[in-house]
Amino acid sequence: MVKEIERYGIPIVHMSTITTISESVGANRIVPTIAIPYPVGNPTLSENVELDLREKLVKRALTALTTEVSGVEYF
Repeated sequence: MVKEIERYGIPIVHMSTITTISESVGANRIVPTIAIPYPVGNPTLSENVELDLREKLVKRALTALTTEVSGVEYF
């Protein structure tokens, strides 16, 4: 599915805890995340620290979206 969407010129970022799955489905832009139950957060952190963590992950994903790739790249 990822390859088909990218074939139409729409970049895809796969944010995943298990990056080998991202590779196996054909994702070229991969952002490793935190943990399986909370991929883009950590409820044990204070609210401000978790917000900062989430913001950093989203910024990495946005950077990945705007980066040309020719193979698998981790951001």
